[in-house]
Amino acid sequence: MSLRASLVMATLGRTAEIDRCVDSLAAQTRRDFALIVVDQNPDDRLVPVVDRARALGLECLHLRQSEPNLCMARNTGIAHAKGDIVAFPDDDCWYEADVVEKVLDRFERQVELDGLVIRWFEAGDPPAGRLCFSDFARFREPPASSITLFFRTGRLRAVGGFDTALGLHSWYGAGEETDLMLHLLREGAVMEFDPASLVHHAMATPSSLPPAKMFARARKRARGTGALYARHPLPAWVIARGLLSPWLHMPVHLANLRALAQKLGMGLGRLEGFVGWQLGYRVDRRKNGA
Repeated sequence: MSLRASLVMATLGRTAEIDRCVDSLAAQTRRDFALIVVDQNPDDRLVPVVDRARALGLECLHLRQSEPNLCMARNTGIAHAKGDIVAFPDDDCWYEADVVEKVLDRFERQVELDGLVIRWFEAGDPPAGRLCFSDFARFREPPASSITLFFRTGRLRAVGGFDTALGLHSWYGAGEETDLMLHLLREGAVMEFDPASLVHHAMATPSSLPPAKMFARARKRARGTGALYARHPLPAWVIARGLLSPWLHMPVHLANLRALAQKLGMGLGRLEGFVGWQLGYRVDRRKNGA
């Protein structure tokens, strides 16, 4: 059975970076896919980008979303996906030329497979093999970034896609990909790592933000991690380790104000997220999104 993919790209504020991603898609050795651009910009900056993608021969659907919310944008893309497999390339990532071919071939050969995590080249080399909830729940697996995730569309729709209370532009500022993976694995989804398929994305460089901004950013992102501690049945020692470790590491950073601010933000944010989720503080926009 020949499968097709839908590649959902949620984007805001970028233009030039998208060209590299589009070029990598145009170079794919298998073209059984459509690009779905979910445009969160208030202007028409992406019109030339979409026109260029189509001129390169890509099937491209351009959708608009007025409220900036990354997970809601992805869910909008999922709702419009016509492919059997759905993936989420960032607007500043790029694929090796054989990614679509390798991934679709893997799903065609392994009919039991619900999801695939491919290798983020710049982030290291994860081991190949089957994923399980117990390993993922220890937070010791390689991170499942959205750029590495491929799912059967029906399986993803069945769990409601991404939780829009988590992630960029939300109070719980991260954790949406890990949340989705934990949710699927808890339900028995068959998922594997595939280090032979490569996606590229530049690694974040050490920040030169002033301590106050470093603190605020770390705090917001850490709330998402704290929410995961509250939402999923993780081992008690994993939760305790996660909540305590930023505070325990703080003394070694006393001479580095930015690092100290980051650890302080991380410690406070994880605690806020953990308590906040237990108290029911969240805004889920899925009903208003896709």
